[in-house]
Amino acid sequence: MKVARFHAPGDIRIEDAPEPVAGPGELKIRVRNCSTCGTDAKIYKFGHHHIVPPRVMGHEIAGEVVDSGARVQVIAAIPCGSCPECLRGRRTVCPNQESMGYHYDGGFAEYMIVPAKVLAVDGVNAIPENVGFAEASVAEPLACVLNGQELARVGPGDDVVVMGAGPIGCLHVRLARARGAARVFLVDVNAQRLAMAEELVRPDAAIDADPAGQVLKLTGGRGADVVITAAASGAAQEQAVRMAARQGRISFFGGLPKDDPVIALDSNLVHYRELTVVGANGSSPAHNAAALRLVAEGAVPVADLITHRLPLPGVLDGIDLVSRGAAIKVTIEP
Repeated sequence: MKVARFHAPGDIRIEDAPEPVAGPGELKIRVRNCSTCGTDAKIYKFGHHHIVPPRVMGHEIAGEVVDSGARVQVIAAIPCGSCPECLRGRRTVCPNQESMGYHYDGGFAEYMIVPAKVLAVDGVNAIPENVGFAEASVAEPLACVLNGQELARVGPGDDVVVMGAGPIGCLHVRLARARGAARVFLVDVNAQRLAMAEELVRPDAAIDADPAGQVLKLTGGRGADVVITAAASGAAQEQAVRMAARQGRISFFGGLPKDDPVIALDSNLVHYRELTVVGANGSSPAHNAAALRLVAEGAVPVADLITHRLPLPGVLDGIDLVSRGAAIKVTIEP
């Protein structure tokens, strides 16, 4: 079979590999779709401290169980299920978390093995009949978006700003609407990507310059109830604090580069406006199941966000499209 293996930064190879064999407690699946994300682009460029090469990449996975034909979606982040955080229901911050495509071979392959650890935490979800494999693969990033919006308490009547018009930003716009937001504004410095996203998700306003000033103008000087930084940008995080309304919530959804993680935070704005600043780190197995339900119910449409479908040998082309902001969602069909 064919796989896409990471060997070193800048070195992902399409290779032949023997078809894997499932061990006790494991599942073998025929991968039908594995979508790409910005993390894949970062791994390709910089590597990752959890990846010991060679490693088959890909963590947004949907396919068929070989033995039964069951259609399934697989979680990416694997909590241990037994540490103090997991036992408190905080599976997104499990200190022992492992990941598909990092610690275990992922979905950029014709066949793959789902580890027993995934099944032990209910990490394999049946795909509803009305959901295609490509849509199901988008449940994983949607699960992360759901976790972020739960932590930021996005709800009815909120004015929400989403900073970053990539696939995650588009999912944030649609989920905010599903959760009852009054208005959703989308911000991006990449005019091409912003225009592409605006055409698809129709935010109440698309902003490509002076975001804090524009948001204050759009809200009559009040600011936004929720600001979500769906971009790896310290500048966006700094701007988010300036555009938040009193008692507003700010989600630092996108992580910053490891070598530049420090921002200038106006602490007095946080203090006097009673702002809440929250992080968001991945998703739990329960979030994945909930995300699939949202897709199946039509509450968060995702099919039209998949702008490119490529065969397995096109993985590098897909990562390039993601890196350049020339696509919304790219899915690989092994």
